[in-house]
Amino acid sequence: MITNEFGKSPDDKLNWPNCIIMSLLHVGAIAGLFFFSWKLFAITVFLYWFTTGLGISMGYHRLHTHRSYKVPKALDYFFAVCGALTLEGGPITWVAVHRIHHQLSDHPGDPHSPREGGWWSHAGWILTGRTLHNNTNVMAKYAPDLAKRRFYVWLNNYHWLPSIALGVLLVAIGGLPLLMWGGFVRIVFGLHATWFVNSATHMWGQRRFATRDDSRNNWWVALITFGEGWHNNHHAHPSSARHGLAWYEFDPSWLQIKLLKYLGIAKSVQVAKTTSKLIEREAA
Repeated sequence: MITNEFGKSPDDKLNWPNCIIMSLLHVGAIAGLFFFSWKLFAITVFLYWFTTGLGISMGYHRLHTHRSYKVPKALDYFFAVCGALTLEGGPITWVAVHRIHHQLSDHPGDPHSPREGGWWSHAGWILTGRTLHNNTNVMAKYAPDLAKRRFYVWLNNYHWLPSIALGVLLVAIGGLPLLMWGGFVRIVFGLHATWFVNSATHMWGQRRFATRDDSRNNWWVALITFGEGWHNNHHAHPSSARHGLAWYEFDPSWLQIKLLKYLGIAKSVQVAKTTSKLIEREAA
C-alpha cells in the first residue's frame, strides 16, 4: 500500500548530503565550460546517450520500472549500470520512486508533483525532504521484483561506484578537461533533463489523453531525454515501450528497442494499441 510518506511535508528540512553533492556537481559543470572543445563535446554527447539514453530511458524507466520489454539478463544488468552512471540513484530506488509517482501522480504522496510547486517537482524533493530515498530496505517494498536479485541490491547500495570508476578512467584518458565534461557537465545536464520530466511535462505541453494527473506531451523535453517528454502518452499507456505514439513524435529509445526486437534481442515488447488516426480523434 502506497502512503503519502514520500510527498511534500511541512516538516521537510534540507537534506545536507544531497545539497552538498549537487552543489559540487554544479560547480564542476560550470568550471568545465571553460575547458570546451568540440572533441570533448562529442565524447560527452556519446556518454550522455550511453548513460541517460541507455541507462535511464531504456533501462531504469522502460525496462526496469515498467517491464515494457525483456532482454537477456546480461544486457538488463548492463543497462542498470549505465543508469547508475547518471548519479540518479540505484535501480531499486529509482524504480520505487517512479512507481510511487505513477500510483499517486499529482495527488498526495506523489514524490515530485508540480502541484506542490514547480521547484519542488524539479529539484526540491531531492534537496529537501526525508532520506527514505537513500534507504534500500525501505525502497525495496516498492520494487520487490528488483530486490529479489542480489545484483540490484548491491548496485543500489553502491550506485556511486561506477561513477567513480568512470571518473578515474576519464582522467587517465583525457585528464581534468575530460573529467569535467564527461563527468560533471554530462551528469548535471542529465539530472536536469530527467527532472524536467518530473516538472515541465506536468506543467507545459499538450494533453492528448484525459489521464487522472496533469501529465503533458512536451517536445523539447522529449528531445533532450530520448523520447521521455511524451509524458501524457506514457501516463495513458505506462506499459508501452513506445512513448511517441504519432509519426511526428520523435522517440529515439523506441527506435533502439525496435532495433533490438528486429535483431531478436528484445522480447515481449509491449506497444500501446492505438493508431495515429485514433490518437488524433481522441485529441479533437
